[in-house]
Amino acid sequence: MSRGFRGLLPTGSDYALMRRTWRGDLIAGVTVGIVALPLALGFGVSSGLSAEAGLVTAVIAGIVAAVFGGSNVQVSGPTGAMVVVLVPIVAVHGPAAVAVVSLLAGVFVLAAGALRLGRAVSFIPWPVIEGFTLGIAVIIFAQQVPSLVSPYTAAANEHSSNAVVAAVQSFTRLDAGYAVWALGAVAVVAICMLGAPRLHRAIPGSLVGIVVVAAVSLAVAAPLARIGALPASLPAPALPAIDLATLGQLAAPAATVAALAAIESLLSARVAASLGDTGPYDPDRELVGQGLASIGSSLFGGMPATGAIARTAVNVRAGGRSRLAAVTHSLVLLGVVLVVAGPVGQIPLAALAGVLMVTAVRMVHADTVRAIVRSTRADAAAFIATAVITVSFDLIVAVIIGVAFAGFFALRGMSRASRVRREELRGHSQPGDERIAILRFDGPLSFTSADRIFAEVDAIRDVSVVIMRMSQLELVDATGAHMLGEVVQSLERRGITVLIKGVQPRHAGLFRTVGVLDALRHHNHLFVELPAAIAHARSHVRRESATA
Repeated sequence: MSRGFRGLLPTGSDYALMRRTWRGDLIAGVTVGIVALPLALGFGVSSGLSAEAGLVTAVIAGIVAAVFGGSNVQVSGPTGAMVVVLVPIVAVHGPAAVAVVSLLAGVFVLAAGALRLGRAVSFIPWPVIEGFTLGIAVIIFAQQVPSLVSPYTAAANEHSSNAVVAAVQSFTRLDAGYAVWALGAVAVVAICMLGAPRLHRAIPGSLVGIVVVAAVSLAVAAPLARIGALPASLPAPALPAIDLATLGQLAAPAATVAALAAIESLLSARVAASLGDTGPYDPDRELVGQGLASIGSSLFGGMPATGAIARTAVNVRAGGRSRLAAVTHSLVLLGVVLVVAGPVGQIPLAALAGVLMVTAVRMVHADTVRAIVRSTRADAAAFIATAVITVSFDLIVAVIIGVAFAGFFALRGMSRASRVRREELRGHSQPGDERIAILRFDGPLSFTSADRIFAEVDAIRDVSVVIMRMSQLELVDATGAHMLGEVVQSLERRGITVLIKGVQPRHAGLFRTVGVLDALRHHNHLFVELPAAIAHARSHVRRESATA
């Protein structure tokens, strides 16, 4: 086994801190488990599967990702972003397809980790991430609306696959009496979630709200749809039914799920590393752990898993510092399945909708939105485009277009930063100085600006010598270097002697390889200091004047 592959597997050092932190880890794990319970139930139902599927995912995937993942504090399970992707898959291919998609996506993510692609998430700009988050929040909120306006959730299948459009269309089936009860349940949950932290930050507002709504609805026989019976144990593991036709149909959806799982998990792990002294995280190993987590979840009929930013943040803030905390969170949820499955089945779906609606609102930070919108037009455009495309079309397409959008403006900015300026000769002027042009190159010199720079330099007329100052050049790519070689050749063909000054050591190899230095008339036309280059240019002009 290669050393590189061993680096992707669990080691004893993963638990080096546990001897000192185990008490805090256990407390944090229980805290996160309580917070995760309503989210696991809600995301399971909202995805078109069942509350059981959400719990199974949180238990199985949570343990596997904690053991094999690359973060000491990452908490994994079902998330709102994944629900957004799964809803159309369930609508088109049926609930049974989710286990197959989870298995395939897990294999894809595992392969990405083995291929060391974990650093790729660093190329996603901040405005794109925030636009993506805003779009997901809008979709999660809109997905809850149909179940609040009518108890006939099957009616949602008659509406658009777009969550916002479906939310509007659902009002054609409005049951006013039911909606009053459902909105009342949402209001109670929202009040508890917003008010409980003001009393004490350790109070799980979402769980309190669900308990209150469930108790009241049972006491007064409220006509609210409920989760229904849950099994009192985990299902037996089994491979999903797979054939070639199924693989062909689900490969593309699985690739989308895999991309989302990788992006969300790596972002969550990166955020967790910045929240406290939680130790470093390995992005490649994180992908391996998340891939195995989704594979494990599929064997038990669960959903694809990702790192959950909100639950991971709760873990860190509650004192979690080792993997024991995330494992404990999953064991707490397993205890719910084994001990209190009956009472959990009596929870009204409207209460879970309230939890998800408040969660969606909390995903969006007004200060962040204002900061991005007021930053630069390019970043604001990338943010808005990503959010709109996420809501209107597809999450992964939104990220791709958002990155392309940001990349376009970044390249345009890089192009504008490239400049070539003509400078005056230093010191006392001498006869013939008007025949010498000093050109200073600033900023990056790449394919984005090569044509413009070539045109500006090639337009120089009525000079005998051109001194090119290269000491201020930053990034130079092959296209930029090739352009410089063509400029030198063009000027020399016109009888203009070119002197190059101040080539940086990091650019020298590229200039030599591409042929910039070979294009000079003589190897002595390469200078380190500007005064020496000016002296040579003046000498050349004098010789040229003497022979004229």
